Parts: sequence; C-alpha cells; structure tokens
Amino acid sequence: MQLIHIHPSDNVAVALADLPQGTTVTVDGIEVTAAEAITRGHKIALQDIAAGEPIVKYGNTIALATKDIKKGTWVHTHNVHTGLSEGGEYVYDHKVYDLPNPAPRTFMGYRRKDGRAAIRNELWIVPIVGCVNGIAKQLVEKNQHLVQGSVEGIYTFAHPFGCSQLGDDLAQTKKLLTALVRHPNAGGVLCLGLGCENLTLPMFKEALGDYDPERVKILICQDVEDEIEAGSALLKELADYAGQFKREEIPASELVIGMKCGGSDGLSGITANPTVGRFSDRLIALGGSTVLTEVPEMFGAENILFSRCLNQEVFDKAVGMVNDFKQYFVSHGQVVYENPSPGNKAGGITTLEDKSCGCVQKGGSAQIVDVLRYAEPVTKKGLNVLSGPGNDLVSATDLTAAGAHMILFTTGRGTPFGAPAPTVKISTNSALYNKKKSWIDFNAGTVADGTETLDEAGDRLLDFVMEIASGKLTNAEKHGCREISIFKDGVVL
Repeated sequence: MQLIHIHPSDNVAVALADLPQGTTVTVDGIEVTAAEAITRGHKIALQDIAAGEPIVKYGNTIALATKDIKKGTWVHTHNVHTGLSEGGEYVYDHKVYDLPNPAPRTFMGYRRKDGRAAIRNELWIVPIVGCVNGIAKQLVEKNQHLVQGSVEGIYTFAHPFGCSQLGDDLAQTKKLLTALVRHPNAGGVLCLGLGCENLTLPMFKEALGDYDPERVKILICQDVEDEIEAGSALLKELADYAGQFKREEIPASELVIGMKCGGSDGLSGITANPTVGRFSDRLIALGGSTVLTEVPEMFGAENILFSRCLNQEVFDKAVGMVNDFKQYFVSHGQVVYENPSPGNKAGGITTLEDKSCGCVQKGGSAQIVDVLRYAEPVTKKGLNVLSGPGNDLVSATDLTAAGAHMILFTTGRGTPFGAPAPTVKISTNSALYNKKKSWIDFNAGTVADGTETLDEAGDRLLDFVMEIASGKLTNAEKHGCREISIFKDGVVL
C-alpha cells in the first residue's frame, strides 16, 4: 500500500512510502499520478482544489489552499495556510461510541500501604530547590549499593527552581514537586532542601499534606554538618522500608497511563496515535484510566474531543481549559497557530489543524470523564484530559505528576528522553524503529507496512504495556534517561 485515504470526504491522501514523480497509484477507486516527488508522510491532492478551498484530511478541514492545486500535486506549506484564529465557539454535541470487550487482564505490580498500585519500586530524591541538585546527584552515586532485592533503583530529578520565583510560578513548582513525592512508583522518597529557599519547608509540607514518615524523609542541608552522611542514612531507612514490597498480581483496571506525542510526522495520526487510541479504549474497557495532554496540540481538533465529554460539566471544563491556553498565547503576544515545528513540517505535517487532528487520535473513542489542571491527580476511571503545553519534557513531567504509572510516547522522528515514569517510545514508521532500536520500544509502522491492522496493533500494545507494568524496562530506563521540566510563566528574581 503506497497511499492511504483516511476519510471518504478527504481530498488528499498520505504517502505511506516515497512516491517518485510519475508514479500512478489507485486508492479507494481514485487513480492519481504524482506530478512531483511525494515524500513518505506527505500529502498528495486527489482532485483539483481551487485557491481558498479547504484541504480535508481526517474528515476535517486542516488548511485552506493559497493557490490552485492540481490533482497529483504535493500539498504542503508552500500552497496552503492555516485557518485557525484565537477565537472559536464550541457547542456540546454529545456522541457516544462503543468500546471493545477485551478479556480481563492483570499485571505484576506493587501494592502500596495506602492501597494504590505501582509498577516500579524505586527510591526518588526530589530536590526542593535547584541549589541542591549536585548533592542529590552525589547521594544517588554513593548509594547504589541499596539497589537490591525489590528496590529497583535510586533516581533524582534535577531542576533549576524552588527559589527566586514568585506567585503562580512558585505555586506551580510546589505543586509539581509534591505531586512527584506522592507518586506510587516511588517506594521511598527523600525530599532534599537547602534551607533558605523561597519554597520554604513549612510551605512544602503544607502542600504535601499528610504523608507516611516511613516512606517520605526530609533533609535540609544547611541544618546538618555532613549532608552526604545524613542523606545516606535516610536513604538506608527508605531502602529498608521499600524493600518490604514485592510484586503481586494486580488487575489492569488499576493502571493509569499517560499519552503524548513528540517529533511527530505525517504518519503519526495514521499509525502510532490511533494505535495508542485503540489501546486506550481497551484499557478503559478493562476499568483503567488514560490521560491525554498537550492542549495547544488540540487547537483545531477540539470538537473531535469535546463531543465525547461525559456531560455538560465536563464539556464546560474542557472549553475553559482550551480558552485559558489560547489566552496564555495571546497574553504573550503570540498567535495560537505558531506550530507545527520544523521537524513536524519535514515529516509531512502542514498546519496546526493537521497536527492536532492526528494528535487527538491518541484519545481513542471513549468518553472524557474529567478535565484536570496542571499536575492535578487522576481520580476518575476512564479518559482524562490534563492541562499542559505541548513541550515534550514539560508535558511528560505533568503526566507523571498526575499519577501516570507509565507514558506512551509516539514519535515519527525519534527522541531519547524519558520522564520519571517509564516512557515507552512508539514509532510511527518501521524505518525509525529499525534505525533507532536503542530509543524505540514498540513499532506501529507495521500499520503503514500493511502487516497489521490498527486493532491488531492496539492488542499488541496492550500486551506490551502489561509487560512494562510487570517490570520489563523501557529503553529510556535502560539508558538512564529520566528528567523533569517544570512549567513556568513569570519572572525569575
């Protein structure tokens, strides 16, 4: 298969392989000859399109033609433009779709004392302020001997914040860091402060709320003579505590899985993203939860999502989330459609509408049960939408803070990074999978190759997620790629 015609109303098709000039292909009964070379992931016109007419893909308008486009012509940034603006009206037009009916599934995870499930049993050092990043790193290096038995690793997550911040930025940092402390994958947590930071210990403890002092220890470096000695002693106590937990069988219904994309290409919305959508529907049918974020990459495709809001209240929250993000752009003097990235465009994504229509495919067809603020925890079973930007590291950190046990990350161009939660890289094309096997965990390019249907790929991804949840390491974990990035907006003192 050389072309895919995604929706019957589309006036473009997407090349699944490079098409040399003069190649003739028939798709859905339409014969088209490439008037010029069409690169894999890019669009070809299936009919003549006049200047000003819509470019239709996924059954939605993704752009407007800036000039007459002849059948067989390459359709991209040189002959179309976005139709987005900062405005937009939304009407709740509720739609419900049937979910699959998979057989019950379980994974081998950890049961925490508060009843929550976890898929890793690690020790985390969470710096309260960036000044102690170096101390945290030394503690990790010095205490590797504690990684034994069921204790699977010691990690810290460097960041530059916690001091010289004001207002909302300081609140965001506090909220994000305390959410990481509560993450179930951490069997024990050492909160490491300096002692003179804006994010004071009383402020941090208030945000953290009630906590188990066996699981969470706090060290203020200015209060002790030797912070390495004191920190190592606390890590030993945490390792003894975390070592009590053993893997046991847990229903898949207790999983929370984050979903995002990055380094996307023209196949993202055709292979990897809808494969994740099929997985999401299956996990939700099993009683589990998934989380979709990247609000700016919903612009232009909001109604695809909003029609599946469970009720008017959820719909109103979703509209508010999108409008708040648009206002964030406007308040900084930016247009909402300053996207896709250069890499996205090279891969075949033309406008933000094009990118968004592919991005939201990760949400499958389930009802949206809740809309969450930045770093707010998942509390409802089903599909959740989380407020956050498109930036890979910021949004993956946001998903972790929301309680995602694992993150499914689709990519057409590849990236090595990982969040604190295990980060599964899913390739949109087989060429990337074969080239970057040290980065990519799962190949959805099989859909473009014609060797699997989306449903078959979704079933295979469900199997793979259960393996990761049961202890199989992702490539990012194997290579020590674990990072955080905190969303900020204001001044630094």
